[in-house]
Amino acid sequence: MWQEISRIGKKLVEHGLVESHFGNISVRVGSKMLITRSGCPLDEVTESNVVEIDVDNPCSMDIIASSESIVHREIYKKTSALAIIHAHCIFAVTQSLLVDTGSIVPVDSEGKYFLGEIPVVKGDIGTQELAYNTAQALGKFKGLIVYSHGTFATGKILDDAYVTTTQIEHSCKIKYWYDMAKK
Repeated sequence: MWQEISRIGKKLVEHGLVESHFGNISVRVGSKMLITRSGCPLDEVTESNVVEIDVDNPCSMDIIASSESIVHREIYKKTSALAIIHAHCIFAVTQSLLVDTGSIVPVDSEGKYFLGEIPVVKGDIGTQELAYNTAQALGKFKGLIVYSHGTFATGKILDDAYVTTTQIEHSCKIKYWYDMAKK
């Protein structure tokens, strides 16, 4: 399974959806999750950069797991997700800073069709508040943006979460350029 996490990590970096050392990826396997280690470059994921931790309870391996493992854990507890990608997409972060409401409405046809709207939630990195807000929104949506921080996307497999991540970033990029052209 770490090979799939590595494959997706390389795609995220290659396509500019994250800088190498930012973001994290996890997959649920029964009552456990495999998640990238804290500070792991996503384009260099190896077996030793993926940590197995418990979904239901904190454990000793949490200390080396991603700082966002609390968020991944809550998403797995509250949704049917089996895969999660957290990325620091530039246009998604930018749009979250510009929005006056709790969501972004895409202007492009694909964004309207596939996403409908993109929730923007708040909470500090790696906090219970962020975990709660993210899990609540992902109970209704495939992806979201954390204000000034990045995207979270879910799926049954990592490729689903990857597609949602790319859709969010694409729609945010189109909206950014569209809004700039209107000025």
